[in-house]
Amino acid sequence: MSLHLLRHDAYVNGAWVQAKDRRTFDVHNPSTGALVGTVPDMGRNDTRDAIAAAQQAWPAWRALTAKERAVVLRRWFSLIMEHRDALAHLMSCESGKVISESLGEVTYGAAFVEWFAEEGKRAYGDVIPPHTRDRRLVVIRQGIGVVAAISPWNFPLAMITRKVAPALAAGCPVVIKPPAETPCTALALAVLAEAAGVPAGVYNTVTSTRSDEVGRELCENPTVRKLSFTGSTAVGKQLMAQCAPTLTKLSLELGGNAPFIVFDDADLDAAVQGAIQSKFRHNGQTCVCANRLLVQRGVYDAFVARFTDAVASLRSGDVLDPSVQVGPLISLKALGKVQGLVEDAVQHGAAVLHGGRVRDGLFFEPTVLGNVTSDMRVAGEEVFGPVAPVFRFETEAEAIALANNTVYGLAAYFYSRDVGRCWRVAEALEFGMVGINEGLISTELAPFGGVKESGMGREGSRQGLDAYLETKYLCFGGV
Repeated sequence: MSLHLLRHDAYVNGAWVQAKDRRTFDVHNPSTGALVGTVPDMGRNDTRDAIAAAQQAWPAWRALTAKERAVVLRRWFSLIMEHRDALAHLMSCESGKVISESLGEVTYGAAFVEWFAEEGKRAYGDVIPPHTRDRRLVVIRQGIGVVAAISPWNFPLAMITRKVAPALAAGCPVVIKPPAETPCTALALAVLAEAAGVPAGVYNTVTSTRSDEVGRELCENPTVRKLSFTGSTAVGKQLMAQCAPTLTKLSLELGGNAPFIVFDDADLDAAVQGAIQSKFRHNGQTCVCANRLLVQRGVYDAFVARFTDAVASLRSGDVLDPSVQVGPLISLKALGKVQGLVEDAVQHGAAVLHGGRVRDGLFFEPTVLGNVTSDMRVAGEEVFGPVAPVFRFETEAEAIALANNTVYGLAAYFYSRDVGRCWRVAEALEFGMVGINEGLISTELAPFGGVKESGMGREGSRQGLDAYLETKYLCFGGV
């Protein structure tokens, strides 16, 4: 079955609709500047309608058995995979992600739908041995209610499925607010959800550039019982404050400042490959990409030479060309930030070993900075671009201290062939996820999330279902 995926309407209560005030906004390809599509610019009243539709749809959806909901989710998964090429093409056009990575994201995102279709059947409760003979104590788990999901532009498909699939599996209806940069992929997912048989009102997508008023409605409307957000730490804190009056439950996956540590006993070829994968995935525009490369002094020169050669071989250009590995930055603002970080580092003594220049449009050369120190902005800020700053360190203890010297705690990576060191360092790093001799760690099977100011809660894995379930204790007396 082939479906028309590029839509110019939002999806609310089983219907394709425009904003009440008829406002719209255009979506442009960051690689070429071409118009991708025009979608509704919805406001607070539109969002309120979507929440009301979700609330109305909740009783019938939660009344289905977990197996019945799983059948719908499995159909959605199959349709996503059936339309993998079209989804990836659309994603690359609106996000600037190279086509090879977009194809990978569709598969990765679909995997969450497949996983939670089955995991929803395992929302187990408990039977507790009673404290008196005439009572029976039972614990059950039920869907939390209407869920709001605010997703980021850098993973326009997978960050929706990672939130929505467990919510639907738990019996919760959803209202999705995709980013203004990449709403078309979100609407394409809605097309497939509708075709899969997700009932009207259970799945709603509100497109908007009016993030403040839409976000405020999602936070302050007492009908919303749960908010899941992926984005910056600053916005996460703002949403948390707005949710406080109604005590809306929160899952927050926020900013990162991932260290990538190379010890002197590492396999340098493997470390270079892992650093390339981690640092330059989606042109460095991911929350878990390597942000600081920390290399032990004994292998610093050898690693930097091999790494710089590998970076120099990266090909940028047309994101729909399968041989291209690096695309554009998402916006002029993002480009300006990356330029500013490089200029600051150079002013404070860093050496540009490769790249460092703006190319056509929003393209910035893959860049390696040497002799980087902790007093440079690039040491403390999330780069979110194709810039790899390389720091020296002397001892294991120093590496751990440097790695942990950040308010963030999302992902960390290190390379070593010493088994004892692997255990020590993995346990000492203050991050929610650690890659040991591995630069790509994301999978639907494992919990994704951070500590400190990188957020709260976990997505994916069996823990990912917990965020959408409430625990209820039942006490039967007079037995």
